[in-house]
Amino acid sequence: MKEHLDKLVRNLREELIQYGELLSLLEQQQEMIVNRSADGLIQNLTSIHAQMAEIAKARGCREQCRSELAESLNLDAELPIKEMYSSFPVEYQSLMQTLVDEVNELLIKANQRLRQNHLLLSRSLEFMQKLIQSLFPTQAGQTYDQSGLIGSAYVPQRTTYETLI
Repeated sequence: MKEHLDKLVRNLREELIQYGELLSLLEQQQEMIVNRSADGLIQNLTSIHAQMAEIAKARGCREQCRSELAESLNLDAELPIKEMYSSFPVEYQSLMQTLVDEVNELLIKANQRLRQNHLLLSRSLEFMQKLIQSLFPTQAGQTYDQSGLIGSAYVPQRTTYETLI
């Protein structure tokens, strides 16, 4: 059982590292949004997608360890870690609880940062749409064609240069 516990501790620590990396990337993303760094943002999004794959891998390993540990303790393999604490030796209980709490805390922080970044991007997009509408006030809004897809954009009769003259 001790080797199952140690393996689960290692996997929880790895998951913590992966969530910390994601949070760092999300903080970088927020700076790039604020600084309007489009090129950096595209690279950052690629890194975030790769990091999400790493998190999924770490989570899968942790879940497999949790399941193996539950079986070694003659518990239901689907039992959540928090419900297994009382079955752990005393020296592991607080460690496991702390690691699980830290993983959950980082997950909450990452979700908050994701929502903040989404809001910032939405506001930037809204600002750009208003800017375009102010440049081309006669441009109609988006419409759907007969197939239900968004129709091609309206092309103004005059170029931007002609509009400004």
